[in-house]
Amino acid sequence: MGKYIEMKEVELLAPAGSFEKAKVAFLYGADAVYCGTSSLSLRTRADMKDDDLVNTIKYAHSIGKKVYVTINIFAWDEKYEEITAMAKTLEELKPDGVIIADGGVMEIFKKYAPSIPINVSTQANIVSLHDCNFWHKNGGKRMIMARELNKEQLKYIMENKPEDMEVEIFIHGAICFAFSGRCFLSDFLACRSANLGDCAQSCRWSYNLYAEEKNNPGELMPIETNEYGTSIFSSKDLCLIKEIPEIIDMGVDSLKIEGRLKTEYYLASIVNAYRNAIDDYKKDPENYDYTKYLKELEKVKTRGLTTFYFNDRKNKDIQEYAGKQYNEKYEYGAKVVEYKEEKSIVEIKNKLMVGDLMEIIVPNKIEPVQFTIEKLWDIDSGEEISEISPGVKGQQVMMKLPIVCNNDWVIRRKK
Repeated sequence: MGKYIEMKEVELLAPAGSFEKAKVAFLYGADAVYCGTSSLSLRTRADMKDDDLVNTIKYAHSIGKKVYVTINIFAWDEKYEEITAMAKTLEELKPDGVIIADGGVMEIFKKYAPSIPINVSTQANIVSLHDCNFWHKNGGKRMIMARELNKEQLKYIMENKPEDMEVEIFIHGAICFAFSGRCFLSDFLACRSANLGDCAQSCRWSYNLYAEEKNNPGELMPIETNEYGTSIFSSKDLCLIKEIPEIIDMGVDSLKIEGRLKTEYYLASIVNAYRNAIDDYKKDPENYDYTKYLKELEKVKTRGLTTFYFNDRKNKDIQEYAGKQYNEKYEYGAKVVEYKEEKSIVEIKNKLMVGDLMEIIVPNKIEPVQFTIEKLWDIDSGEEISEISPGVKGQQVMMKLPIVCNNDWVIRRKK
């Protein structure tokens, strides 16, 4: 093991679509989460109500973690009464920052929530040092950079920015078809505006394509791909696990994972992999081996992975033509409710059977603990059963776990 080298602290920032997801993100090593009430952030389907937001902030601060609240819609005038009320509420709740893209919204927060730092959203399309300086002069503390930047551009900004300006970049998760997520495709096709938080993910749909010979207008010839059509707008997911050393060495302040609509299982797996990667690099930078973290990330991917433009602006390996979100190898199996030496209680997430191969995702350890289900017991009768399927929300079963587990640890099932 090499000698520990002092490096700048880097924040691992995870999505939290609900209070429960926030707790899982913190459990698996996130330093901070970002979340927002549905009507004012760009995820109207995220299950984060006002009470959840209050609980998330209070819980995070009680364990020394941070919360950033997303208020990143592009707001019509009729939204400003609600935005002003939210600003006043957050001034009392004291989150660690608000994520804003709209200049008008920023002015409201500067007036009614002056104590809360402003993080300028990736929706603001920040692609240059000049752009960073503009937002910084107008009240932004942290710049959440556009995903389209490459590492040379990012490095230039890091070397020349004001010392008190923070920089945040995305390192993992979905990439929008449009520039930094500024997309009107959903609004055009489904009357659901992505810029108001109601994206229908039209870029992920499968389309039938037709060719028209110009001398024969109206005669459309289908361009055949497969039975699903072709997902010409759909991109792979960003994954910068190999580039973590370069990013840390640049001095980037915060590394952001996308996915407020993802499951607790996805969160646990992704956050744990990057937590281990960051910590291992800081402890032993000369022997950083990204492959062991990538192995874990591959277990939960639902699309192909790409480095997008980070290494090469000419990279063409960014599209996901298959269009399907599906992982054929692993799925969310269960979450630990209460550990007991013989019969632990778990909440099941998919069908479980005696003989299933399971993996416990252990916080701060990259290697999961494998075991085979030898016995299952009904939670009510205590009788031995051979299988169980989710019938009601929160359905539980008893099983023997191979190691001592804490509440909320996530268990995956090999299909």
